Amino acid sequence: MNKLDQLRGMTDVVADTGDIDAIERVKPQDATTNPSLLLKAAQMPRFEELVATVKTGQYSKSESCDQFAVAVGTEIIQLIPGRISTEVDARLSFDTQATVAKARELMALYDQQGITSDRILIKIAATWEGIRAAEILEREGIQCNLTLVFGFAQAQACADAGVFLISPFVGRILDWYLANTDLKVTHPSEDPGVQSVIRIYDHYKSHGYGTVVMGASFRNTGEVEALAGCDRLTISPDLMEALSKDLENLPQALIPLAASRKKPAALSEGAYRWQNNEEAMVIEKLSDGIRRFAADQVKLEHILRQGH
Repeated sequence: MNKLDQLRGMTDVVADTGDIDAIERVKPQDATTNPSLLLKAAQMPRFEELVATVKTGQYSKSESCDQFAVAVGTEIIQLIPGRISTEVDARLSFDTQATVAKARELMALYDQQGITSDRILIKIAATWEGIRAAEILEREGIQCNLTLVFGFAQAQACADAGVFLISPFVGRILDWYLANTDLKVTHPSEDPGVQSVIRIYDHYKSHGYGTVVMGASFRNTGEVEALAGCDRLTISPDLMEALSKDLENLPQALIPLAASRKKPAALSEGAYRWQNNEEAMVIEKLSDGIRRFAADQVKLEHILRQGH
């Protein structure tokens, strides 16, 4: 049995792509998209007709992106047994009410396509305002995927809010340490991104939180293997295919601890912001991630609005 199949026996494998052809090949449980992946999708021959259709609609810039995201998500849903994660415009990351409104709009568009809410996760950046938006949405039955998680305070605040799922970004954490320190990683156990996910996973399980941990943003198969057993892992098709060609044994790295500890008091806004502020990596990567997604959203708007 190859490593991808072994991984599927202990972890829900999610495809981190908007490439329909790749999803058909690797057959994941779930799939995730974001503005960067949708921008790539909009430039693929497969989506030429869809892009043309959106261009002819009488939509605003934001509506055009929503229409495209939901159309791609609807196609992906036909190929997977689980859920598609669709992201709220990153420019709303610091506006709770606007994020809530946009999430409701996306869900309404999926509903128009006959896609039920249990097949959708709304992706929101794990800012304080985004977490508060997710708390409101979860109470309404709209389950959320809190993305761009780089620090423990973000993970704790998400669990406090009853968020369905978080996406800690393994590779981007490693990127920061390699660029800003003299860290040299000779084994995945030394990877700070891997260490971050393990800390969050163990904390959630030992305190009985129901929030799902989905490691994301992998740079190599070693990071993936070091988190085998995590609730979910969202992996690029290239890394999935590499794992599918490896026939070595894959041991389970993460095993859930018994829920034996009392849950700590919920983080206040001040504590959340201070703990993030104490980690330069968290502040810099969260801000950078939001800027990058926002920039790709603007590029996607341009493609979808050409001719208007």
